[in-house]
Amino acid sequence: MLLNFFTKLPIPNKIPDAMQKIAEELSRSVDKEDCLKRAHQIMTRKFRGYRFRTCTKIHLAFETDLKKLWSRDGFLHCHTMNYLLRVLLVKSGWFDDLDIQFGYSLVWYVSPHQYLRVRIGENKYINMDVWNHHYGKKFGDYAHGFH
Repeated sequence: MLLNFFTKLPIPNKIPDAMQKIAEELSRSVDKEDCLKRAHQIMTRKFRGYRFRTCTKIHLAFETDLKKLWSRDGFLHCHTMNYLLRVLLVKSGWFDDLDIQFGYSLVWYVSPHQYLRVRIGENKYINMDVWNHHYGKKFGDYAHGFH
């Protein structure tokens, strides 16, 4: 299994200019939940998950270069999207990396899946699953089972 599926990659000091511009836009959010909603919208316009491409494009799962990842559009693996989302959230200034946890589930009860649990207040978390958005999951929901 991929190391960065279970371990957080470090947030780099310098990020691609295009990502920095988006992080600056996110920094103007009115609160943490607004920042999450805006980041979710940005990410789901640019990226999406495909159940079968997760297997057929397995070579993409090993890419960790932020500039290469951000230059793509369309399919990325769940953990890769989550890395990009984490970077944007932390660089927005609204979140610390400690506010962001990994959540895990099984899609179709067999395929390992990673999503994010983001703390927005004392004991209050919002699930973030950009990968599964195009399968009808809304903001705050995540892929699990046949759901």
